Amino acid sequence: MIFIGVHPRSLVHPLDSPWKDYEMRKGFTRKPQRDEPATPGKNYITRSGLQRLKDEHRFLLTRERPAVTEVVAWAASNGDRSENADYQYGKRRLRQIDGRIRFLTKRIEAAEVVDPEAPRAGQAGTKSRAFFGATVRYANAAGVSRVVSIVGTDEIDLNRNHISWVSPLGRALMKSAAGDSVVLQLPGGTETLTVLEVRYQRISVEPFREPPGSEASAKRLPRRR
Repeated sequence: MIFIGVHPRSLVHPLDSPWKDYEMRKGFTRKPQRDEPATPGKNYITRSGLQRLKDEHRFLLTRERPAVTEVVAWAASNGDRSENADYQYGKRRLRQIDGRIRFLTKRIEAAEVVDPEAPRAGQAGTKSRAFFGATVRYANAAGVSRVVSIVGTDEIDLNRNHISWVSPLGRALMKSAAGDSVVLQLPGGTETLTVLEVRYQRISVEPFREPPGSEASAKRLPRRR
C-alpha cells in the first residue's frame, strides 16, 4: 500500500504541541486522502524542496504505478475478480497512487521557488526580518532557546526543526527581527517568545528516497498460477 514520508519527534513547546501532527509533511508514511486539496494560491518552496516533489512524482509515475499495474494485470488473469484479494488490493493501491500524483502535480505547478540565500531587497543596512526561508533563533519565557527554519508546507520536517510558514509558530515569527517579542497562539493559551536572531542560510531538505516497502523496490519472485 502506498504510504505517504512523515518524520515522526519548560513549557509545552510549539513544536511538541498538538500542531505537530497537523504539520507533518506528506511523504511515505501516511495514506493520502482522496484527492488531497493543494494549498490555494502560490506554493512557496525552496529549490531542494521542489526537487523532492518532482522526484517523488517521477517515481510514482514511472516506477511505482507501472509495477502495481503489472500486479493488477496478473491478478485479473486469475479468475473471479470479486473474490480476488490481490486484484482488489492492487486497484485500491492504484487509486491511492493516482490521487498522490494529482496532488503532486498541483503542488509542482503552483510552486514559487524562494532561495533562502538570495539577497533580500530592502534589508541592506537594516535588521533582518523573518520571512519565508529565514532561520530564527528565539527563546520562550523560561529562557529556553530554539532554532527553527521557516519553509513551505511540503517541506515540514520536525526532526530538522523545519516549520511551515503558515503554521502558528511560523505566523508568529513572520516579519519579526532580533529583539522583538511575539505572541504565539497555542490550543491551551498564548506564549510570548523573544526573537534572538534572524538569518538567511542554506536550508537542507531531506531528498526523496524510494520507500523500501514499495512495489517497485520489492524483490520480485515468480508468481504461481
